[in-house]
Amino acid sequence: MLENNKSSGHKAVITWNEKRKAFLCSVGNKTIEIVASKESKRHDDMVTPEELFVDSIEGFIKDAFLELAKRSSIKTISYDSEGQGIVGRDGGKIFFTEIKIRPRIVVVSSGQIEKAKELIKLAGENCAIANIVTCKISVYPEIESSALEKEF
Repeated sequence: MLENNKSSGHKAVITWNEKRKAFLCSVGNKTIEIVASKESKRHDDMVTPEELFVDSIEGFIKDAFLELAKRSSIKTISYDSEGQGIVGRDGGKIFFTEIKIRPRIVVVSSGQIEKAKELIKLAGENCAIANIVTCKISVYPEIESSALEKEF
């Protein structure tokens, strides 16, 4: 976590290739081939900027939850999620109206489920990206306890 008055920078490079394709590379990391918006033209086998946007929100919420869980001594066994961006149009402008995130979380015991629900709600409301996007971010968690606990 960054202390007050500390800043961090992130750098990415996009190189246009051909037609509606480009390459995205966060400096020093893996290159991802991206294509123009699916609203413009279908490319089922490639990633669009809109998908990356939704994925980044999912990542921020996951990171915020796992940090909160660690601080609260909530033992998380697994976390996966699915995100959906809802796009609207107004006066020729296209924009996200809502991002829906559906995390599936497994904690070590049933006694930690309610606290995990509180923490995932906080993560959705207070993650870094929630402070900079204008669309609604909705989190619909499924939280359960470990299968090992259920065996005993």
